[in-house]
Amino acid sequence: MLPILRKGFWLFGLAVFLLIIFLPGYTKLQELRDRNRDLEARMKSLSVENALLQKELERIENDPVYQEKIAREKMGVVRKGEIPIKVVPEKKR
Repeated sequence: MLPILRKGFWLFGLAVFLLIIFLPGYTKLQELRDRNRDLEARMKSLSVENALLQKELERIENDPVYQEKIAREKMGVVRKGEIPIKVVPEKKR
């Protein structure tokens, strides 16, 4: 029975040794997989945002009505002869 205990002890020792060597690497691998998954999700999100911005840019370049709308809303441009009126909301009491 003593030789069986020695074999068991050596196998147990070998298993612990291998666990000590490979566990940190396995943990690092899992962290990298999680980070990769997060980065892939971010890439998809940025890809969708990029496509929307491309459509917006194309519309700005090719649609004169949209160009005028942007110029009026964001830059305060008015046509010749128009009088701009600024509406100031009342302060709440």
